[in-house]
Amino acid sequence: MRTALRKAVPAAIPFLAITIAIESLVRAGWVKAWLVPPPSAIFQTIVRDAPELFRALAMTSFGALTGFALSAAFGIAIAVYLSSSRAIQQAFYPYAIFFQTVPIIAIAPLLVIWFGYGLRTVVASAFIVSIFPVIANTLSGILSTDRALRDLFSLYGASRSATLWKLSFPAALPQILTGLRIAGGLAVIGAIVGEFIGGQGLGAVVDVARTQQRTDKVFAAVLLASFLGLALFGLINLLSRVVLQRWHASEQN
Repeated sequence: MRTALRKAVPAAIPFLAITIAIESLVRAGWVKAWLVPPPSAIFQTIVRDAPELFRALAMTSFGALTGFALSAAFGIAIAVYLSSSRAIQQAFYPYAIFFQTVPIIAIAPLLVIWFGYGLRTVVASAFIVSIFPVIANTLSGILSTDRALRDLFSLYGASRSATLWKLSFPAALPQILTGLRIAGGLAVIGAIVGEFIGGQGLGAVVDVARTQQRTDKVFAAVLLASFLGLALFGLINLLSRVVLQRWHASEQN
């Protein structure tokens, strides 16, 4: 508990300072409330509209987590397949890069046509946005396995599958988890974009509040979406600590 408090206090100080500064600037009239609502108004909106906002948060959470889980499973599997051959990498890895460069907001209307309005579009959007970091980091980790250790496994006659699962994959875990951290935040972004076009959840709340000029509600929904991303990031950090603490330097301090 003391360690958690020591880590939380330094991060809380700038947050409180910025919150107080914004509140003071708006109340003094230096910043228009319809442009940037005071934090107190955002908090009041969260309390007043809690049933709607938290119901939307639950929908967004389900869509983002489902898309993230799919991207983790398929991304790791694709990276393992790509690592099996240089020819396979040269043939298929450019397509993974291509999908990463396509703006999700540009293909979101197509997702509605393909999957219809609702959860499937949200999950597809979160999946498409978040899969590339998993592929890239997993592939990089597997290919970065120490050459001397590879030669040692070869010397003892280890099969390719044994080398992969007993050497390359464990060695790649730090980079895989880094990819998952990136993918977690992107999955939330993808879910919100999908909800703008064809879903409900926080994305729909933001879109409706925008048309109503309710900047306080927009900020409230964005804040909840940010908390969702932070929660997912923290969950992956916890997984990283459990998996790596016994043997990797990144989690031993």
